[in-house]
Amino acid sequence: MGVVYLIIIGAAAGFLATRLMRIEAGVVQTVMIGIAGALIGAVVIRVLLMVTGLLGGLIGAVLGSLLLIWLYQMYLGRK
Repeated sequence: MGVVYLIIIGAAAGFLATRLMRIEAGVVQTVMIGIAGALIGAVVIRVLLMVTGLLGGLIGAVLGSLLLIWLYQMYLGRK
């Protein structure tokens, strides 16, 4: 069940993050950004803020996805 939860939260977070950062990405890229963001965000949120549950996971995933997109744009994207 954890993998399904990660994919669903990752897809939602990736969608929100790509829209907030105004980038165009395909479905697979969006889900992968969201999953990576969910992993980053889960660590940050749980370690620093101790927020748990679905809302905490979504917030952490979106924040992690935004960070991942920002890092990509800064170092690998537009030069």
